Amino acid sequence: MNIATKTRLDVVPLSKHIGAEIRGIDLRDKPDDETVKAIYQAWLDHLVIIFPEQKLSQEDLVRVTGYFGELGELGRPAKYFPKGYSKILPGIMMISNIRENGEPIGALPDGEMMFHHDMLHAEIPHNATLLYSMEVPTYGGDTLFASGYAAYESLDPALRTKLAGRNAIHHYNYGSTQRGDDRGVAAYGESVHPIFRTHDETGRKAIYVNRLMTVGIVDMPKEESDPLLEAIFDHSERPEFVYTHSWRVGDLLVWDNRCSMHARTDFPSDQRRLMLRTTVKGTERPF
Repeated sequence: MNIATKTRLDVVPLSKHIGAEIRGIDLRDKPDDETVKAIYQAWLDHLVIIFPEQKLSQEDLVRVTGYFGELGELGRPAKYFPKGYSKILPGIMMISNIRENGEPIGALPDGEMMFHHDMLHAEIPHNATLLYSMEVPTYGGDTLFASGYAAYESLDPALRTKLAGRNAIHHYNYGSTQRGDDRGVAAYGESVHPIFRTHDETGRKAIYVNRLMTVGIVDMPKEESDPLLEAIFDHSERPEFVYTHSWRVGDLLVWDNRCSMHARTDFPSDQRRLMLRTTVKGTERPF
């Protein structure tokens, strides 16, 4: 990375363990290869990167997604798409509480959402998620990001040893924001992945279970696995591992699902919220 690229990017860390803002770049101006490499490295280093004050078209969002890998497909089956999806490009998910004739035009319309890793319920989960804000409420609807690296590295050694090499079971009903709520659709996804994941690019280990989707540990009775998982969830969500993002219109966030999880705070149901989301395909099964 050359000095000019470094200066042009201006990467500003936002918390000790996770999150950085990249200032002084307009993503409509197609950055050169050196800048794209520097952006990618900042993402690996900080897990979540924020580009403020963007004015992106849907085509721009798809192009920028390509800087991080291949555009991911939507997990939810097409027959369960909200009706707003007819106005957006393939591969983009609309997240919105805006309603037409009483029906939300987008997915995940209301309320808070438990900590989760996007697409953890897939056989090969997506590496990255990009979320771009077009309309935001005056308060609430913040996104909390937690570092799986920091949580793993500070986990009680006895617990880390006990669960090393073990797998967890994940289940998700599309549309659910709390485990066991009635907001999901009939479609769901299930997967089995390591409790501690090794990041395929950085080589670092991260906790890879979450409160929304993880339902058990393979070959362990529920009465034994539930308290262990609860202890890991509580540890992973500790405030010192978390960066909280308060959205502004024009923010584009990119996060690494291999080593971070995120949650959403509640927001006023009578205020409009509209975001566009893409994902980047996973490159291999978690190990």
